[in-house]
Amino acid sequence: MAYIDGFVIAVPTANRQKFIDFAKEFDPIFLEYGATRVLECWGDDVPHGERTDFYRAVDAREDEAVLFSWIEWPDKATRDEGMKRVMDDPRMGPDNPMPFDGKRMIFGGFAPVVDLAA
Repeated sequence: MAYIDGFVIAVPTANRQKFIDFAKEFDPIFLEYGATRVLECWGDDVPHGERTDFYRAVDAREDEAVLFSWIEWPDKATRDEGMKRVMDDPRMGPDNPMPFDGKRMIFGGFAPVVDLAA
């Protein structure tokens, strides 16, 4: 069964195109190393909650949008090896800074328990 890496980040709205350009350049690296799909989703209908919400999770500021992204892998073993190779890839080095504050990104790996399709 598939394995999913999920991410929530805050991106300055002024960096929308920079983020898209960054993703188009670097997301294919995940595909090179075994991912089957990468989705980057700009927040369009993200409500502010009373107790918690996506904005609080990443300490988003007034001038930032919340993004929800995920990487699909065929299985956890492929993900573990692929993610190691991505992190070791020189294209992912400090010469290519992210257009957002990576310290406020939340992420995790998830094993699907229900998988429905139309």
